[in-house]
Parts: sequence; C-alpha cells; structure tokens
Amino acid sequence: MVRYGKEHKAETRRRIIETAGRRFKQDGIDGSGVSTLMKDAGLTNGAFYAHFESKDDLVATAIADQLKAQAENVVARAAPGRAGIEQIMRGYLSPQHRDNVGDGCPNAALLDEIGRCGDMTRQAYTDGVLVLIDGIASRMAPEAPSSARVKALSLLALMAGTLQLSRALTDRQLAHELLEQGVANGLALLDAGLSMKK
Repeated sequence: MVRYGKEHKAETRRRIIETAGRRFKQDGIDGSGVSTLMKDAGLTNGAFYAHFESKDDLVATAIADQLKAQAENVVARAAPGRAGIEQIMRGYLSPQHRDNVGDGCPNAALLDEIGRCGDMTRQAYTDGVLVLIDGIASRMAPEAPSSARVKALSLLALMAGTLQLSRALTDRQLAHELLEQGVANGLALLDAGLSMKK
C-alpha cells in the first residue's frame, strides 16, 4: 500500500476545498452531496473522512476559504479611496461575475443557505465577512477604517443583493441595467457623508 506524505495530503485537501467551493456556489450546499464533491475532486468517497469530520466541516472550511480568497485577490488589490471601491463594485456588479456563479462570490451565491446552516458554518462565514468588510472599510476611509465598517457591510449587502436579483431575472437587458444601477447606488452610498481621497 502506497503511503503519501503530508504535502500530498495538504494538496488533496486544498483540491477538495476549492472544488467544493465552486460546486456549493453552482448547486447550493444542500444540492451538493459528498459523492459529487469527491467526484469533482477526482477522489473516492472513502477519502473524504481522511480530510473532514463531516460535510458541515467542509462547508465551513470552503466558505472561509472563498471569503479569504475574495479578500486577498479582490479587496486587498484595490487602491485606497473612492477609485478602489468603485473598481471593486464594477468587478462585482459585472455581467461576467453575474454569469460565472461557480467562480464568483459566496455571498451572492450562498447567503440564504448559510443563514440556515449550523453555528460552525455561520461563524466561519462571519469571520470571513469581517475580514472582507475590514478590507473594504480600509479602502473607504484609509485614515480611520473602523469608522467605515458598518458602511462597508452595507455596501457588501447592496452588492450581493443586486447580484442575486440580477441572476434571477430572465430579462437580460433589465438584469444589466440593474447591475449598472447597483454601481450607481453603491457610489451614492460612498458619497453620503464619507470623506474620501479621490
């Protein structure tokens, strides 16, 4: 019997987390069984429990991973000030993001299900969202990010809700106009009482 090293186990775990994150966003948490998740990762069902205690453990881990990636790959790369926030909003509220659910934001794809999950998943989500909004707040108000925390959370809610609604519409023109209006609404929220660097 071949024994794999720690590096192989870590790579396998990473592959499961990444493929599960995409599958959860595409088909929902409840619509994604362990056998499908493991097939996506190119593994057998038996390998699952070598990496996770339960599906809930994987859900919490995948959601935390998705939010961390969003904070690092989108928010942390945006410039401070209004221009950086507008860049984040335009990327988030784009037709490409709307149409690519599996590689998109877990907020817009899974928020309704996360709210019905157990404490472990909801805590992982809360921790991940706090990192995300703290990053947004630090771009909104670089001199005093804590003053912009609630506004950053409101902006995230506006973006996620707008994206969800746009995805649900069959009228593509209306869905596109909604995304544009979402950007305008987000900019209006930013401009309402925030002193920002232009």
